[in-house]
Amino acid sequence: MMMLSAEEMLAGSALTRDVVIPAGFGKDGDVNTVRLRPLAVRDLQRITKAVKGDESMSSIFMIQLAVIEPALTYEQVLQMPAGLARFLVDEINALSGIDTPRDALQELVQAPLAKACFILAKEFGWSPEAVSGMTVGQILLYLEMSHADREQFDAHG
Repeated sequence: MMMLSAEEMLAGSALTRDVVIPAGFGKDGDVNTVRLRPLAVRDLQRITKAVKGDESMSSIFMIQLAVIEPALTYEQVLQMPAGLARFLVDEINALSGIDTPRDALQELVQAPLAKACFILAKEFGWSPEAVSGMTVGQILLYLEMSHADREQFDAHG
């Protein structure tokens, strides 16, 4: 198994994906797309801080941060049809590696995330800044790799 560098890990947070919008939310007869980027840990922390306990606001900030083309203002996201907003949040979650219900977002970025950052910093020698630039999916992947390496070491030794 080859150890990845922090730069290689952070590369995933720079990926984008073009997503086709379901019929009924765009111009009729056209294939309508938007460009999304995954949310990084720092984005989730900013969202949690901004919503201050009102989780219904988290999806607005998720959409505003993750939809990069077209760029949307806060007011434009508020005017978006609810069905389209739900679709985009689901796509953002999938792209970011977040496989949890929307209302679990705050739980996801609190104590477990702090513990995950501590473990990754200890196991791989990364700074908190390097870890905060990763997507949640990347953090989960490296935590699993760390856990698998520890189990393999315990079994052999």
